[in-house]
Amino acid sequence: MSGQTLKTINDHPKINIDPNELARIENSLSQYEGNYPKVEYVNSNGHLQKREYMTINMRKLSADVLSGLVFNEQCEVVVSDAGDDEGKGNTYKSANDFIQHVFEHNDFKKNLADYLEPMFALGGLTVRPYVDQASGEIEFSWALANAFYPLRSNSNGISEGVMKSVTMKIEKGKEIYYTLLEFHEWENDLYVITNELYRSDNKGEIGKRVPLSELYEDLEERTEVIGLSRPNFNYVKPSGFNNINPHSPLGLGIADNSNSTLKKINDTYDQFWWEIKMGQRTVFVSDHMLSLLPDENGMPPRQIFDPDVNVYKSMRMSSDEEFVKDVTSDIRTEQYISAINHSLRRLEMELKLSVGTFSFDGRSMKTATEVVSENDLTYRTRNDHVNEVEKFIKGLVVSVLELAKAYGLYSGDIPTFEHIGVDFDDGVFQDRAALLKFYGQAKTFGFIPTVEVIQRVFEVPKETAEQWLKDIQAEQVAFDPMEVRDRTARQMFGDEE
Repeated sequence: MSGQTLKTINDHPKINIDPNELARIENSLSQYEGNYPKVEYVNSNGHLQKREYMTINMRKLSADVLSGLVFNEQCEVVVSDAGDDEGKGNTYKSANDFIQHVFEHNDFKKNLADYLEPMFALGGLTVRPYVDQASGEIEFSWALANAFYPLRSNSNGISEGVMKSVTMKIEKGKEIYYTLLEFHEWENDLYVITNELYRSDNKGEIGKRVPLSELYEDLEERTEVIGLSRPNFNYVKPSGFNNINPHSPLGLGIADNSNSTLKKINDTYDQFWWEIKMGQRTVFVSDHMLSLLPDENGMPPRQIFDPDVNVYKSMRMSSDEEFVKDVTSDIRTEQYISAINHSLRRLEMELKLSVGTFSFDGRSMKTATEVVSENDLTYRTRNDHVNEVEKFIKGLVVSVLELAKAYGLYSGDIPTFEHIGVDFDDGVFQDRAALLKFYGQAKTFGFIPTVEVIQRVFEVPKETAEQWLKDIQAEQVAFDPMEVRDRTARQMFGDEE
């Protein structure tokens, strides 16, 4: 409705998100950005002072570590041939070619590698493909956890949602904020995308609804798409259940259950930093030695210290005592480092990461090879998250092809998840020798078929594994000693009559 005014996103009649969920995401985002209130303290003059709060941004660091383990640009996404096994007489080669072009055009691997960090920190990431009418290309729109709101969900995931984007413009020297709400909904089998634009001069409010043309000239208010089997957007969240709000379909940031631990780490580091900066010196000074300045209002003279110093303290001393008495203690470096590392061990436990993943005393982290060889907890945690990212990528592939087919950019078949292979091999975390040894022994005892071994070790679809097995069998026949001898004899003497 034109003229509708929203203070918060929940004021919209279609949106009803638990305010605690919104507050949790905003708190995680603030910590991820490193925004903390200043520390207040009383200086030696008894005046209230403020200083920056010194922190170790473990919310960002832990998300960075895990995102780097889960995904990098060496990942390969392939839509495999369907072959003639199902009697179709066609392949998915055109689908694979199309996806490779779209991913390359959008620099998908690099962008996903970058966006996975805030996904792990905040608890969610949404990507939706759309058609650029000017270029005819499929483009990707990304939304962090604080810019996506579910409308409808079930055990299979979120089927309807809203994506939010904010644009700031300067008008007559004043900041104006435009908020675009993009609704994705189903009307029976029809997929409907509606856009609403809001304007506000207050960054903290959504504002008043205005025509789309005020900011977007070519954006349609309503778009209908036929032929989609799944939502056009794709949502990924970290592995695990949202125990903070069990009824919410939204994910949790990996450190959302560790707020108290993160605070202990930051408080200890802040105190350590301040002790180093100030030397934590405490010096008693005889009031006979202090400078006295008259008060501006004619009041009695008062003692003056440097306003940034909390070291000196005035003390009345008798003439037979020292006029300056340094009661400074040594900086408690080992105690602080030990306390920080103790909290880091707890954080590793809460994040299900191996001991030694984080360290404040300069010790190196375990190598990826050690992680694999020890069947490390970090490796197992990584695999849980890999499964979530794999489903997300497969869903995005299907969404891209369905959208392209709806707009006449692609005319081939739409693959199922089984025909889409995602290889997360980064050359380190997949110990192929260990996997081959394990599955080779299982095959020797007849516990697993060869095709299944190829699928699991090389993470390829079933059709590819079957073709590889045929090629291997053909090569084995070609190099069989009896076959080689017969071939040689035919070349020397010709075929026997």
